[in-house]
Amino acid sequence: MKIVIIGGGNMGGAIARGLVSGSMFKVNDITVIDVNKKPLELLQSQLPGIQTALSDYDSLPNADIIIMAVKPWFIEDVILDIKFKLDYGKQILVSIAAGVTLSMMEKSLSKPKEDISLPALFRVIPNTAIAIGQSMTLVSTTNASDTQKALILKIFNELGKAILMDEDRLPAGIALTSCGIAYLFRYVRAASLAGVELGFYPSQAQELIVNTMKGAAELLLHTNVNPEVEIDKVITPGGITIKGLNELEANGFSDAIIKAIKTSK
Repeated sequence: MKIVIIGGGNMGGAIARGLVSGSMFKVNDITVIDVNKKPLELLQSQLPGIQTALSDYDSLPNADIIIMAVKPWFIEDVILDIKFKLDYGKQILVSIAAGVTLSMMEKSLSKPKEDISLPALFRVIPNTAIAIGQSMTLVSTTNASDTQKALILKIFNELGKAILMDEDRLPAGIALTSCGIAYLFRYVRAASLAGVELGFYPSQAQELIVNTMKGAAELLLHTNVNPEVEIDKVITPGGITIKGLNELEANGFSDAIIKAIKTSK
């Protein structure tokens, strides 16, 4: 398969690196297009053999999959630039722009005076952990066959974990994943500050906290139980953990998280 990524910035570059490290694409089957030379040069230095193009869409007709990894406000312009180079019956079009709906893209993809169906179209919303192949990625689609759905899920499962869902659930999902990763980072920052006050160097505190968080995540993934089950294993009557948990709740910990996520939707 041939894949073209439009946009070689943070997310587009991370996808390219992840694809190269996966099993589905050879490096010379990946083309990255950008309007700036610098990110393309960086990718070429990191991924010898990758194809790049500076503001040139000539590679699109040969692509099986096109990923639009540009900012949301550029999506319409990109579609208008490329749509007459696409074969809607054969190619899959993917957008990673949060907030740009499938119907908005379909409107831009329509071709006046042409009686032709629209392409298989996907909204794929990763989070920044895609840079290390650990993204929790949300996928919605329209006009796609089961085979095409399975293909896109397989591609992004090599970059972490991908889940297919109805588009109307995406905003809530984004609040939990794309926004949620920032909330977890803020917890790490706050806990690190506490660790410094307790006598650790910042790097030491962060190492303890991040590895504890990693272990907690792996434990829940392995057991698939309600977090309270694991909490009950830690707390003891009159112990220090329950005192800390009660202090968190007294200061609105759970309420703040719930409100933050609901606000992000």
